[in-house]
Amino acid sequence: MMEQGLGSESVPVSGSVDKSRVLNVRPLRCLVPIFPSPPGMSSISSPQASPFVCVPPTGPFPPGVSPFFPFLIPTESQQNPQTPFAAPNQAKPIPSPVPITSFRTPTQHANGNAGSSRRSSRNRTTGDQSQSDADGYGDSQNQNDQYLSGFSMHVTSAEDMGKAGKKRGNSQRKTRSGREANTNTPDVDLDVVANDFLTSFNLMGFDTVRRADGDKETARYILMLYSLLRRRLTQVEDSKEATPGVTRRPDLRAGAILMNKGVRTNMTKRVGAVPGVEVGDIFFFRMEMCLVGLHAPSMGGIDYMSFKVSLDDEPVALSIVSSGSYEDNMEDGDALIYTGQGGILRRDKTMMDQKLEKGNLALEKSLHRGNEVRVIRGVKDEANPTPTAKIYLYDGLYKISESWVDKDKSGCSVFKYKLVRAGGQPEAFTLWKSIKQWKNDITSRVGVILPDLTSGAERLPVCLVNDVDHEKGPAYFTYFPSLKYPKPVDSLQSPLSCTCRGGCQPGDLNCPCIQKNGGALPYTSLGILMSFKSLIHECGSSCLCPPNCRNRISQAGLKVRLEVFRTKDKGWGLRSWDPIRAGAFICEYAGEVVDKSTIQFGSENEDDYIFDATRTYEPVEVMPGNSDDSPKLPFPLVINANKGGNVARFMNHSCTPNVYWQPVLREQSYLHIAFFAICHIPPMKELTYDYGTVQPGKAEPRRKKCLCGSLKCRGYFY
Repeated sequence: MMEQGLGSESVPVSGSVDKSRVLNVRPLRCLVPIFPSPPGMSSISSPQASPFVCVPPTGPFPPGVSPFFPFLIPTESQQNPQTPFAAPNQAKPIPSPVPITSFRTPTQHANGNAGSSRRSSRNRTTGDQSQSDADGYGDSQNQNDQYLSGFSMHVTSAEDMGKAGKKRGNSQRKTRSGREANTNTPDVDLDVVANDFLTSFNLMGFDTVRRADGDKETARYILMLYSLLRRRLTQVEDSKEATPGVTRRPDLRAGAILMNKGVRTNMTKRVGAVPGVEVGDIFFFRMEMCLVGLHAPSMGGIDYMSFKVSLDDEPVALSIVSSGSYEDNMEDGDALIYTGQGGILRRDKTMMDQKLEKGNLALEKSLHRGNEVRVIRGVKDEANPTPTAKIYLYDGLYKISESWVDKDKSGCSVFKYKLVRAGGQPEAFTLWKSIKQWKNDITSRVGVILPDLTSGAERLPVCLVNDVDHEKGPAYFTYFPSLKYPKPVDSLQSPLSCTCRGGCQPGDLNCPCIQKNGGALPYTSLGILMSFKSLIHECGSSCLCPPNCRNRISQAGLKVRLEVFRTKDKGWGLRSWDPIRAGAFICEYAGEVVDKSTIQFGSENEDDYIFDATRTYEPVEVMPGNSDDSPKLPFPLVINANKGGNVARFMNHSCTPNVYWQPVLREQSYLHIAFFAICHIPPMKELTYDYGTVQPGKAEPRRKKCLCGSLKCRGYFY
């Protein structure tokens, strides 16, 4: 403010202005705040008499103190240009904005709307704890409160930082690629790693149309890209030392990076089915559902949108996630009792009644409108030791049949909604319930020929089933679980064995097995393959590490409950009772190592059970980033499983497979073929891989008609 005598209403006469007075302007930060005076007292005449009043911006307000914009605004009928801020009793609150892409996390008592408070870093899960799960994040609502409440959805990529310039308070350095990276935090290099990783993929293909409305191929591509990026970030995090107070969440970071780059689909909100997502599809991370548009909130349990009804907006529910955080009834496969959102556990450990607003109101409106709601059920991930880890199963479309108010265990009022599954949909949750029953009682499985095809050779039994025709089983063969070499292979090099008696540990660059794998362990602690490699070096018999070493994943036998079944048109096939996660080990190809020149091609039985690693294959994981990194075998490998082998011999060919093979070298001489999942594979989904094509000039086996039915079917296979 200028000194008194030169007010805003005065107009000085030309030439009469004292410039020394005009330039005597105080900066804004030096201005003294003026507080309201008690009634009858002038603050100008007695400034010391004004008490210091400190109130929150949204009130409550003592006498003489008015709310201020933007926390309270007057209604249209009460607005006065002379008095822009109305009294408290004349104002209506502005609802707090809740962006769909927010990473705010609900508490353990919330199905839906997140109401978690920010906590200090000393209360967060330590890096050691988070890393014990490695890639095994279950996205549980309890587990991630501390981390997610402080994690921004907008993860600035290295490229964006270069455009925006340096951020105040963060020291930066230039990388060799010219990008800038923050050096104050231990995980800043992940953005650079992500950008370098994504440069080989066609991200420009995600135009406005594909982002708004997807299809099966687009959703598949996005989910595989997310999985590869998340595993790559996990590998980088795995090699770092744990930082106290920092929880590592590459699953959230990978999702944020892809969203910021526009690599997502089905952004257009819609009622009903989502293009590219099928009933029965599974997700191991909430971010995966966000990326394909199945369920937009990254943590909220209710997704909804507004419809224009006359002059008002009316919310309707689009999807719900029932993950068991509330007292949801999930036993019935065709109906679900869902508890509404709210009633958050506060810091004073008291519960509140739920309110008919936001998601709860949307569910109530959907009851009266009769629109279909997508239901995602969260089920326990049995393969993950984390107690709260879940798998999210898309169970299809439901309709809300009724609603009521009930009392929960704490005595607070909660909203209950009964949802009934629409007819004519494939089995999903009911199939999971059936599989659970089969595991407890194999005789309840229809069409069982043999309870265990392996006769105890595998750690898990493999059921032989035919519910299609009267075929009693495949031709006789001897079952053995691993590869057989006819004679010991002479190695030209002495093996470099590790001495890791407690198991190979990530970040231990002194371990020769880690050195042979490029400085990082190829697997997570859950046995998930980090990324496709031309060759994996596992620990061998001369290594001192135990059998459960993290670098012996393919040596421990089957990890999932498999079933050999009779297909309708392709003979015998292989599928799993358990859900299989992308990158998970399934089995190896067992049989006898043979000289290819000794094989007489032309016999149907002989051709069907030959694995030839010298064939040409499509890019692994259908990703262009891997097209130049085809398997590099130390020597040609051909396996004959005609007379003896394991379950891998029953895997059929597909031009769009969900399984791929990976060469694994143990010691320096013994090469094995291990199969890993390309994408998440739901239970009872047939396991298939690409048989490959014969190299030009080589003897060709008999060409067969392909019946895979995929959009990219070549029409034949060998």
